[in-house]
Parts: sequence; structure tokens; C-alpha cells
Amino acid sequence: MKKFSIVIAGGGSTYTPGIIMMLMDSLDRFPIRSLKLYDNDAKRQEIIAKAVAIALKKVAPQVEFSYTTNPEEAFSDVDFCMAHIRSGGYPMRELDEKIPLRHGVVGQETCGPGGIAYGLRSIPDIVELIDFMEKYSPQCWMLNYSNPASIVAEACRVLRPHARIINICDMPVGTLRRMSYIVGKTPKDLDVKYFGLNHFGWWTSVKGKDGTDYMPQLIDYVSKNGYLTQKAIETQHMDESWQATHKKAADLQAVNPDCLPNTYLKYYLYPDYVVEHSNPDYTRANEVMDGREKKVFGAAQSIIEAGEFRGSEFEIDNHAAFIVDLARAIAYNTHERMLCIVENKGAISNFDPHAMVEVPCLVGSDGAEPLCQGDIPTFQLGMMQQQVAVEKLVVEAYCEHSYQKLWQALTLSKTVPSAKVAKELLDDLIEANKEFWPELR
Repeated sequence: MKKFSIVIAGGGSTYTPGIIMMLMDSLDRFPIRSLKLYDNDAKRQEIIAKAVAIALKKVAPQVEFSYTTNPEEAFSDVDFCMAHIRSGGYPMRELDEKIPLRHGVVGQETCGPGGIAYGLRSIPDIVELIDFMEKYSPQCWMLNYSNPASIVAEACRVLRPHARIINICDMPVGTLRRMSYIVGKTPKDLDVKYFGLNHFGWWTSVKGKDGTDYMPQLIDYVSKNGYLTQKAIETQHMDESWQATHKKAADLQAVNPDCLPNTYLKYYLYPDYVVEHSNPDYTRANEVMDGREKKVFGAAQSIIEAGEFRGSEFEIDNHAAFIVDLARAIAYNTHERMLCIVENKGAISNFDPHAMVEVPCLVGSDGAEPLCQGDIPTFQLGMMQQQVAVEKLVVEAYCEHSYQKLWQALTLSKTVPSAKVAKELLDDLIEANKEFWPELR
């Protein structure tokens, strides 16, 4: 059986150890010959990499491991690139969240003005990774779960239309896990129908493999409790702000009683509520820096200082199972059904065929093939048309260096109350992102 070579782009991420632990836990079904880390932040990556090297000597000494900031070393002789980069790091994420809040607007890393700012920073970095991959390993597949996924996916469609890249998001996977707890099953027991854009969608069907329809039970539960579950402690996203988000799903579900909502819809359906319940001086970025960041890097430092891995310092990231399944589907042509972000091409019959949508796909050696979801209702159609226009305008603004189109994008976002506020926000974001954005004219 072939053993695969993998590079993780974003080697210094707090998610890297958990993903590696999942990969090592899955070697029986996805054998790995070599594993490389790549990051443009050498200092940050080195801490994670040194700890991972010690851990791998214990759990998988047969896997070749290395880390580098050299693109040629990183991308030569690899079968898969797993990319989860954060352009600008946490300091820029903090600004993405706090600048909009100063204007009374939703401050969130992937939605609204913060997502637009992050998207403009991410586009050149993702395109650069694609170019490295195509230069040094042209048969490699990139599994990209870098945010903001919708803007990144649209940029890839426009700028690198033939790239071997599949854009994915773990948020629906996490919510599906919560659904499985509610109905007493596992995620693998459930088949779903889902449509939308990334961080902007709805489940229309959740059934068991035997055909049992779980939608009535789930709708009843979510309408009362949101996605809060007794087993929530076992899942990712456990900070207080995330628990509030899971609970708010009850209000989201009330807007569309026959569907189950993606939790991120709260930023578009209840932006006033979000702003009112946000602390402009201590946002989600601060929670992560004070929580996950310190925990993971503290664990890495303790492994390095002790010179040994006891087995409990790094937790397996269950969300990474999705990435393993995706890589297997491509490698072994399994045609597994998975949610991916793909060009619509009629999957949603009454929607823009060139929009990047998030729908169930069959994944095999040729990539992701979207499954038809039919026509969608007027309410969701209207919301999605507005949001996809925002995303397309952001990419057009990047390509054309257009101040006007970026102003239009911000004005069109449901999170921004007026063109006046959009312009004031844009001017502040330009100043904050001058090291990262193209010069706008």
C-alpha cells in the first residue's frame, strides 16, 4: 500500500498538533511516509515543530518528519498540502474584530467587515501556496481550510481556476456531531442535505442510513435548546462565547422553522444582538490568545523542556478526521459524500452557476463533484445572492485594486447599516492593513 507525503502549511498553528495526532491515529487507514511543516513565521513554527518531533518519535517513529520555511523543501515530493494559514496572525485578527465594533458593527473574523479584511490578506498567501505546490509537486492536492473560506474559494476560482484544491470547513462537521448526540447516533450514521455558502447555510434533511428521518426531532430540540448538548464538553469550540453561539441557534431556527441553521447565521440575522453582547475591549481573538494559544504553546514548551512526550499534552483534534477522510477519498477514489465548497454549476438550480457554494459532494480522485440540491426558497435565495455578491466584490476589489468595489462590498453586507458607516470602516481598515492589502485606488 502506498504511503503518502504530506505538508501542513501553517505549521505554527495551534491546530497543527491536534491534526498531526489525528493523522498518526489514522495511519492504519491512511499511511504516511513523510510529514513536513511549512510556515513563514520561523520562530512560531519551531516551537510547535520541536515538540511534534519529540511526540512522533514516540507514537510514529517510522514517519519522516521535518519543518522548514523554504518553499522548495516544503512542497517537493508531496501528495497532499493541508493548508490552514492565518494571514497577519492573531494581532490582525484582533483588529478585524475590534475596528468594526468601534463603529457599532459586528466584529467577527470571517463574517462582515472583519471577514472582508481577513479575506483580502489571505488571497495572495493562498495563491502563493498554490503556485509553490504546482511548481514543485504538480500532482499534489491542496486541502484548504484557511478562513475566510468563501472569499478564499472565490479567489481561487477567479485566479487559479485549474488548481487541484478543495476548500472545506469544519464548522458543519462540528454541528453535525452535536446533532448526532441529540439523536443518539454518530456522525457517520447520518446522511444530510445542506445548501449555502461557507458559514452561511441550512440543513434541509438529516436521515439515518436506514432512512429514519431525524429532522422533526432535531427541529424540536434546536428550537428549544439550540445546539447545546450534554456532550458538548467533548467537542471543539467550548469557550463561553461559543456556548452562547450554540444556544442562539434556537432563534436562528425560528426564522426558518423547517430548516436547521448554520450557527454563523447569527451575524447576519441578529447583528444588533451580536454587537450588544460583544465586549469591544475583549473579543474572541483575546479569548483564543488567552486560552487555546497559551494552552497549546505551553504544552509544546513543556514537551521540549522535558525532552519527552507522555501522550496527553496534545489532544487529538476530532475535526481533523474530516481532513483524513477527504484525503482518503481522493487517494483511494472512495466517492465518499462530504460537504465541500465548490463552484455551483447547477447544484442549487436557481442560483448563480459560478457562485462558490457549500453543498454535499462525492469526493474521488478527480476532486469534489457537487450533488444537486434543487431549487431553494426565496428567503434563503435572497440572502445568498446578497452575500455572494459581497464575496465577488471583495475578489474584484483585490484584482482591480478598487476602493470603490470594496466600499460596495462593505455597504452590501447585511452586517453593515449604511454606506456612510461602510466608508468610515473601510478607511480605518485600510490604515490597519496597509502592510497586507494591495494599494486601493
